[in-house]
Amino acid sequence: MNEFAELVDAHYQALFRFGVSLTRDADRAADLVQETFCIWAAKGDQLRDRSKAKTWLFTTLHREFLGQRRRAERFPEQELDEKTAAAISAPEDDADRQMDAQHAVELLGALDEAYRAPMSLFYLQQHSYKEIAEILDIPIGTVMSRLSRGKELLRRQMTAAPSSVPKNILQLEPEALHHRRG
Repeated sequence: MNEFAELVDAHYQALFRFGVSLTRDADRAADLVQETFCIWAAKGDQLRDRSKAKTWLFTTLHREFLGQRRRAERFPEQELDEKTAAAISAPEDDADRQMDAQHAVELLGALDEAYRAPMSLFYLQQHSYKEIAEILDIPIGTVMSRLSRGKELLRRQMTAAPSSVPKNILQLEPEALHHRRG
C-alpha cells in the first residue's frame, strides 16, 4: 500500500467526524475530507516532518471549512422565484438591450454626484455596501439610502421616456438584480 492510501486509511474517519461536527451535514463533511486529501496530494510533499501529517490534515480541513463558510456568507445560495426567472430569461433583442443599457448609463451620468457614485460602484463595478462606504468615506447607512434614492430617481427618469425603458426593468425588483450577480 502506498503512503497516500495509508494516510487516507489512518485519518479518514477522524477527519470525517471532525467535518460532520463542523458542518452538521455528512455530505458536506465528506466533501471537506475529499478536498483536504486533494490539497494533501498537491502540497503534502512540502511537509518536512511526516509525524505532523495528522495535524496538517486537521488544520487544512478546518481552513477549508472556514473558507467555504466565508464564500457562502458572501454569495448565499438563493432559490430563484418564477417572476425573477422569467424576467431574467425573457428573450430580448440584443440591439434593444444595448440601446436601453446605453440610455440607462446616460441617465445615470445625469444624476447628482451624491447618487451617481454609489450607483456606479454598486451596479457597474459590483462593490458591496461596505466597500462603497470605505471608497466614498461615508457611513454604510448613507450608502444604502443614496442607492435607494438614486434608483428611484433613475426609475422616474426612465419611466418619463417609455421608449427607452428596457423590457421588464420596471417589474424587476432591484434585489433580484443583486442576487443574480451572486
